[in-house]
Amino acid sequence: MADNARAKKLADLIREVVAQKLQRGIKDPRLGSHVTITDTRVTGDLREATVFYTVYGDDEDRASAAAGLESAKGILRSEVGRAAGVKFTPTLTFVADALPENAKTIEDLLDKARASDAKVREASSGAAYAGEADPYRKPGDEDEDTTA
Repeated sequence: MADNARAKKLADLIREVVAQKLQRGIKDPRLGSHVTITDTRVTGDLREATVFYTVYGDDEDRASAAAGLESAKGILRSEVGRAAGVKFTPTLTFVADALPENAKTIEDLLDKARASDAKVREASSGAAYAGEADPYRKPGDEDEDTTA
């Protein structure tokens, strides 16, 4: 079992090598400039690497990019092995990152909250307190009942 620092270092190297190879080395039109490598994770035994990616575009672009990454997996793994110089090159698994969808969901929820806050602010703009501005009793109030 390798230590976490070594796994992190290998994950960073894999992310850099895969990103550079996708940008410059692979001529597949499905893997154009709209594929971005967001993160890479390596298991503790350094045998498997998961590469997270995002695709700018619609569902058809995402599907074609996934197919392109699957077909280029062997080339990318050999490049990682060449750059890493380890005894066993980790197998690569490509997973579409859900980050853009999660960010969109959070933005939608924040917009709903802003709209709700605006409604509450509008409803309370002309409102007044139901009682006095300071409803708490203070020592020395004369109308206070002191019988026990």
